[in-house]
Amino acid sequence: MVFEKVVVIDAKGHLLGRLASTLAKELQAGQKVVVVRCEEINISGSLFRNKLKYYAFLKKRMNTNPSKGPFHYRAPSRILYRVIRGMLAHKKPKGKAALDRLKVFEGCPHPYDKMKKVCIPRALKNLRLKNHRKFCRLGDLSTLAGWRHNDLIGKLETKRMTKNEKYYEKKKEDAKLLSQAKEAAKEECKEIDAELAALGYGDIVPNYSTEKAEVEAKEDAADDAGDDAEDDDDDDDDDDDDDE
Repeated sequence: MVFEKVVVIDAKGHLLGRLASTLAKELQAGQKVVVVRCEEINISGSLFRNKLKYYAFLKKRMNTNPSKGPFHYRAPSRILYRVIRGMLAHKKPKGKAALDRLKVFEGCPHPYDKMKKVCIPRALKNLRLKNHRKFCRLGDLSTLAGWRHNDLIGKLETKRMTKNEKYYEKKKEDAKLLSQAKEAAKEECKEIDAELAALGYGDIVPNYSTEKAEVEAKEDAADDAGDDAEDDDDDDDDDDDDDE
C-alpha cells in the first residue's frame, strides 16, 4: 500500500484475519486507515461453526470481578478493531499510537461515502478462498451474538446505493451534453481555429521525451567540448616541453 494521507478501505468481501494483518502492518508504518462496511467482512468456515466458537469466547470472563474484562464486542466494527488490536503491542506507546490511526464503521457514513475507496487483493475472499469452502458474513455472526442493527444498516446502505446510482446517471448525462456542446462549438469555430493555427496557436501537445533527449544531447556535447579543451591543453603543454 502506497503511503497516503488517509486510505479508505471498503471491507466488503475481505477475509477477517488477512484484512486485519495487512492493516496492522500499515498502521505500524504510520498510515491512517478508515474501514467502512465492516458488516460485510467474511470469515472462513460455516456460520454454525463460527457461532459455536464465538459463544465459547463469550464465556471467558474474570471469576472474581467480570466487570474488569475481558470485554466481548458484538458490533462488526469493534470485532475487527479487537482482532487488529491483538496484532499490535497495544499496551505500549507505539501500539496505542497505531490504534489511534484506525477508524472502523458499519455502513459507509459521511464523508467517506463521497471518498475513493480501495480494496486489498491479498485479503479478498474470492482470491484467497477455494470455491467449495464454506464462509459466513460477520454481520450475521454479530447478529447471533447480540448486535441489533443489521437490518438498519441494510436499509441505510440500500438508500445510499440508490442515491449513488442517480448521481452516476446524472453525471453520465452531463458528460454527454458537454461532449455534444464541444462538437457543436468545434464546427462553429472552425474558421477561427484555422486562423489561430496559421499564427502558431494550434493544439499544443508537449513531448517530454523529446525535450529530455535534447537536454541529454546538449549535456553530452558540453562534456565532449570540455574533454576536447582538456586534450588541447595537454598538447600545448607537450609542445612547450619539447621546445625547452
